[in-house]
Amino acid sequence: MMQVVNLPERTSWNDLLQRPFSNNTDIAGKVKMIVADVKENGDTAIRKYTSEYDGVAIENLLVPAAEISNAQNIIPSELKSAIQQAANNITLFHEQSKFSYPVVETMPGVKCWKRSLPIEKVGLYIPGGSAPLFSTLLMLGIPAKLAGCSEIIVCTPAGKDSKVHPAILYTAALLGIENIYCIGGAQAIAAMAYGTETIPMVYKIFGPGNRYVTTAKQLVQIEGIAIDMPAGPSEVVVLADATANAKFVAADLLSQAEHGADSQVLLVTTSPEIVKAVQEEIAIQINSLARKDMIRESLLHSKIILLDTIEQAIEMVNEYAPEHLIVCCNNDEIIAAKIINAGSVFLGNYSPESVGDYASGTNHSLPTNGYARAYSGVNVESFMKTITYQKLDIPGLQKISNTVITMATAEGLDAHANAVKIRLNV
Repeated sequence: MMQVVNLPERTSWNDLLQRPFSNNTDIAGKVKMIVADVKENGDTAIRKYTSEYDGVAIENLLVPAAEISNAQNIIPSELKSAIQQAANNITLFHEQSKFSYPVVETMPGVKCWKRSLPIEKVGLYIPGGSAPLFSTLLMLGIPAKLAGCSEIIVCTPAGKDSKVHPAILYTAALLGIENIYCIGGAQAIAAMAYGTETIPMVYKIFGPGNRYVTTAKQLVQIEGIAIDMPAGPSEVVVLADATANAKFVAADLLSQAEHGADSQVLLVTTSPEIVKAVQEEIAIQINSLARKDMIRESLLHSKIILLDTIEQAIEMVNEYAPEHLIVCCNNDEIIAAKIINAGSVFLGNYSPESVGDYASGTNHSLPTNGYARAYSGVNVESFMKTITYQKLDIPGLQKISNTVITMATAEGLDAHANAVKIRLNV
């Protein structure tokens, strides 16, 4: 069960808040070999590794249009309605992004502005092994569509029947995404990074995955292929005071722990009563869960931390920088305003992290492993780039010329200075 830490000294926080260490060096060489092989041998290498690692023989890497269309006849109507509702909420939230920028006249005759443009070609990796994450396709596909990306491809592993899960295909059809390739793992990342006979190269790769996928994304990034963000195991912090509901808190901790044995969950609280009640609830609730063995492994490196004050608790949360933060406290909005490092925040006793994973509207592709200190979750802007512009007339150039010439000369860049001087002497 979870380790309980009572009133830790401030000097111990750094060690206390360490994530479970996942050493990828043992697979780095293997992933590097896979990536290089796909780069060199394309579809042949993809089929080889899909057979070797997934135990699946794939003839056609591209999912036929008829199979995508037929998916709507396979999945239950209740699930279709749920996916549609989630898609509506996610679209409504994400389409509020604005990409119009004013022209700024920084000096008379010196005008500057910028314009946002979609990244033309993007690849979405959708895990499909033990859990076919069609929800991730919503979270990535909707902002990609709203951004206006002209080419969106999806890579997702097939099941043992050589078929992609129908819920993923239905979701793709709902979003108008047609190019779906039934491959997963490091070979899928390499295929999107370099292109093969069948799979087109993209400019940026999005999506979560296992250690092989994560390592492959890091490798191709070195060679200039953009990725969404650094990735790590999923995590949640629940910040609770005496007003929290222990049953709800326990359920939230268990729900995040079922992502994987390397996931980490933390309860940070100011209430000794909550510590005891949550432990009791975890012991009760865990027995009814399908993934209880995996959850127990996750709980071995998870913690319940009791602190003296809510101010200390806020400071600890900001130091940890969680992917997900649930604030089950009195004055939750006041507390949330003091949170500066978190991927996504859930306020109050009736805002479970599960709603953000699926359907509230916010994105569930979020920075983990402390990267919330510097990274944002996926949004429409993630699928866009900005270009800046400037236009000067003659009086504008005359006004700014001394500044530029002086600075360029001081840096020893005479040609830069001359590019201004020559225009003034015409």
